[in-house]
Amino acid sequence: MGKKNARAEQSYSKHPFLLTPDEISGHLETNIDSGLSRAQVQRYQEKYGPNRLEGDGGISWYSILGKQISNAMILVLVLAMALSYGVQDFVEGAVITAVIVLNVLIGFYQEFQAEKKMDALRSLSSPSAAVMRDGNEVTIPSAEVVPGDIVSIKTGDTVPADLRMFEVMNLECDEAILTGEALPVAKEVEFEAKHGTAKEDLGLGDRLNIAYSSSTVTKGRGRGIVVFTGMSTAIGGIAASMQGKRRPANRSMSRKKYGRMQPVKGGALRTYDGVRKFLGLTGGTPLQIKLSKLAYILFGCALILAIIVFGVNRFNVTNEVAIYAISTGIAIIPESLIAVLTITMVVGMTQMRKRKVVVRQLSALEALGGVTNICSDKTGTLTQGKMVTRKAWIPGVGIYSIEKSSNASDPTEGTVILGKAPKSRQEHEAERVAREEALDRKRSTAGISFDVPNEKMHKDAEKSSEETLAATADKESPEVTAELQAFLESAALCNLATVRKITEDGQEKWKTGGDPTEIALQVFAHRFQYGKKTLEDEHGWSQKMEYPFDSSIKRMSVVYSKPGEEHLIIFTKGAVERIIDLCTSVGVGGHEETMTPALKESILDQMTFLAEQGLRVLAIARKFTDMEIKEHSDDMIDRSEVEKDLCLLGLAGLYDPPRLETKAAVQACTTAGITVSMLTGDHPSTATAIAKEVGIIPRNMGTLSPEVAAAIVKTATEFDKMSDAEIDALPTLPLVVARCAPETKVRMIEALHRRNKFAAMTGDGVNDSPSLKLADVGIAMGLNGSDVAKSASDIVLTDDNFASIVNAVEEGRRMFDNIQRFVLHLLTSNVGEVILLICGLGFQDRSGFSVFPLSPLQILWINMLTSSFPAFGLGREKASPDVMERPPHDNKRGVFTLELITDMLVYGTIQGTCCLMTFVFIVYGPGPDGLGHDCNHGYNSSCDVVFRARAAVFAELTWLILISAWEFKAMRRSMFRIDPHSTHSFPFFRDIWENQFLFWSVVLGAVSVFPAVYIPGLNTSVFKHKGISWEWAPAIVCVFVFVSGMEAWKYVKRAMRWFEKEETEGMKARRREGGALGLRQGFFTMARSFTKSKSEEKRTVLGDEDATVDGHARRPGHAQAQGSALPRVREEV
Repeated sequence: MGKKNARAEQSYSKHPFLLTPDEISGHLETNIDSGLSRAQVQRYQEKYGPNRLEGDGGISWYSILGKQISNAMILVLVLAMALSYGVQDFVEGAVITAVIVLNVLIGFYQEFQAEKKMDALRSLSSPSAAVMRDGNEVTIPSAEVVPGDIVSIKTGDTVPADLRMFEVMNLECDEAILTGEALPVAKEVEFEAKHGTAKEDLGLGDRLNIAYSSSTVTKGRGRGIVVFTGMSTAIGGIAASMQGKRRPANRSMSRKKYGRMQPVKGGALRTYDGVRKFLGLTGGTPLQIKLSKLAYILFGCALILAIIVFGVNRFNVTNEVAIYAISTGIAIIPESLIAVLTITMVVGMTQMRKRKVVVRQLSALEALGGVTNICSDKTGTLTQGKMVTRKAWIPGVGIYSIEKSSNASDPTEGTVILGKAPKSRQEHEAERVAREEALDRKRSTAGISFDVPNEKMHKDAEKSSEETLAATADKESPEVTAELQAFLESAALCNLATVRKITEDGQEKWKTGGDPTEIALQVFAHRFQYGKKTLEDEHGWSQKMEYPFDSSIKRMSVVYSKPGEEHLIIFTKGAVERIIDLCTSVGVGGHEETMTPALKESILDQMTFLAEQGLRVLAIARKFTDMEIKEHSDDMIDRSEVEKDLCLLGLAGLYDPPRLETKAAVQACTTAGITVSMLTGDHPSTATAIAKEVGIIPRNMGTLSPEVAAAIVKTATEFDKMSDAEIDALPTLPLVVARCAPETKVRMIEALHRRNKFAAMTGDGVNDSPSLKLADVGIAMGLNGSDVAKSASDIVLTDDNFASIVNAVEEGRRMFDNIQRFVLHLLTSNVGEVILLICGLGFQDRSGFSVFPLSPLQILWINMLTSSFPAFGLGREKASPDVMERPPHDNKRGVFTLELITDMLVYGTIQGTCCLMTFVFIVYGPGPDGLGHDCNHGYNSSCDVVFRARAAVFAELTWLILISAWEFKAMRRSMFRIDPHSTHSFPFFRDIWENQFLFWSVVLGAVSVFPAVYIPGLNTSVFKHKGISWEWAPAIVCVFVFVSGMEAWKYVKRAMRWFEKEETEGMKARRREGGALGLRQGFFTMARSFTKSKSEEKRTVLGDEDATVDGHARRPGHAQAQGSALPRVREEV
């Protein structure tokens, strides 16, 4: 790495900030327009190495090894080993030594492989770079950038390497990581032209034509040539010069700086930190830390149990007593717990990657299953993100409509029709009523079940709209009038998107790039041959300045000059309400009018007319100006002075169809007790129309009370004006927030937290970072999200699809259930072993020493081999059939619910009692003298019965643990019918075969009992038991007793409905709120399918129109309404 990234190899005649772009491109043999070729990239990668800092992303093997050595199980085994050698039991000591070494090596290998896999998965969400390769712009991981690459950067990007800028547009970068300067630094191209003199020792912050690696673009955009990568960058030089990490002041050892007692305090705190780190109590996810703490609590319990053993034997610590204490201590520790958790998390991350979700923070895996609210963007997440300009309203002309166009990128497809625009609110209302009546005729009056699929209804609605337009359309194709030309020029030039025709695989096709909104406008302009490239190349338009889109003011402007035109022209586009407030006139040519309140109302009516059709509406405006603008000037004119006194040219209605899977995903959230809110920058009418279409809010708001109807749809302005107390007093939080600003998202998360809800928030922009960090689960967009948003998030969606969030929640719940399964499995066996051994203290031989029912090595064998592999198998269990039909679990309580703790004690007691009964029956069945003499240390003739009893108990406990793994596939349902919907008469074998890893773990574990019992020498010398014959009978009987006991306990839980009402205060509040409001999402646009099976009838929430919803009567004839009411899911009894 050091050799390949040495600055000497990336040498120049002068520092790149003193060279021109042409000189640098010549030196690096690159082309500013087409970039590097594939062969050059390969050569430079071999020469310069990967673009990363030394030590970045590395896996510390010694840290992993330290964790394996320092866990509680190893400490117990080390004590056991020392005691074994101390009492001169060298066979047992050697076996425990081998077990320690083997366990450390296996654990190290498993965790090292897991860390490598997690590191690879995390890299999928690492910063990326847009570079030119072979004439095409491609997106690659930042680590693959090489010197000579042509890189494009924009607002929100992390600069991938040191770049010599050759094109900037209002570009500013946050370089605080390098210079400590709090304010962003404006970048420029012509460095020497401004500063006059060039000094080699000029500081980093003054090299304004260099964008530095790891800095963040806060404004504008630009293109540059990569001049340094990896450790050769400025940030690499800083990394190389760092000698160590800075410590907190209270950890310092400096007497002079912090006082005379500081070395003592600092030393103590450092020691405390070191011990916690060594014991694994500082790193990892909350659950990992909690389980590590549990392990050490159990370690303390092991010491207490050892003291109890010594106390029962009157502290006469002989070899036999010491060995018994070892056995008891080993029995209580779940040796493989942490390893199983790590592997389960890796499997969970891998499964999520397959479902288009990349996990950046492991803690998100634990949190996802407890999400109660999802706050989602609309564009590209709930919708397809493939916008098309469906309508354009030109003042005084009419509405241009695009019909029969299925390809959003092809400007030659479809027909342009010019129709008349409604002139009054009455006409708008008549048109709206006509549309809704047409839809209502296609739907059932109840609004829950439908005879016509939604897709057909949508097509019918489009067909009706086309027929209406055709009736009012001009007979001839519309000409490009002066009014339309002005609109097209503004739409094309105030635009960063690209539309071009390429030849690929011998076929011509249209390729677009940029923001979907701008692509839609650019394609619309191309339909009339007024694309941006045409205007600039053929008509001589030249851009002078750009004011990028700002989410807080919701507009963008550019300044252009045109040959033969004395004035500069400012083009602006943005939210209608924001733009018309800046306009003093409307229309051009003979249709120009002065803006008046009445005219403004008329424009807002036109906007509403378009928005109610589900179109996103933008305003297009321009103005001529006499102001002087110098290119590449740092002294930008305040945009508030530029963006005023505009002339409105028209409105563009953009259609972004909902994703086909969104509707089902919203319903899945509802069934899972999750409330979906849509936070969008669109107009309220547009947002409301889309929310109705995907089922977030009801189509007929009349089904709701006025208070609820007013609360569920709000604008950001209305929401932000409310105080926290007023927000908390709302009957429900808004389900749709229109014209949403980044600050609104933060307030929404805070409001959800005050209601004890666990929220996930989506975001893609720089300004979304605060809300992503504040949310319990921050979700960034992988396709259109900025690097800043990704770095602030917990998970990244690789397809920007809302349905992927639902997949992530389902996978999070599956993993949570599986963690509960294997934790219960491991701890149940520990409880059973401890009960068996503690009760075994009463079995005393002729010398008065306790005889243990299980030897230390039998316990080790059971805990490390018998239990571990089925636990791994339980971690791979598929999701249960009702995983998305239950309310979210409580993340604060975690996996250790009251049900799990109760189950652990009940099953452990049954397990320990069964084994104890077998031991007693075999030992005392033949007579009272069956305990022999010195049977804890080795075999002699008096120990025949004890050794046989141990063999039977060993075999029985092994089988009980293995069978319990199958039982724990379902926490409440019978092992013999895990899936209540199964149509098989006896689905047991099919159910257990589904998880083949678990199946073979159980089968092979059961078979392994026989060689352990019968191999001579191994049985008597190592395990301290011997071969058995009739003793199999009580063991097998107790296996049936154990299975019957588990099935009986499950039946009692189902019949008595125990633990079903185990709710947190937040869950109770959500249930009360949902019942009071009568709200339920997802059922406004999608019918609930019914089955004839009895189990489905018991599980279903919906019924007749007169049925109740969560205990509250529903009004006849109305659809079941939306909200946060938790579904009541009943188990099959």
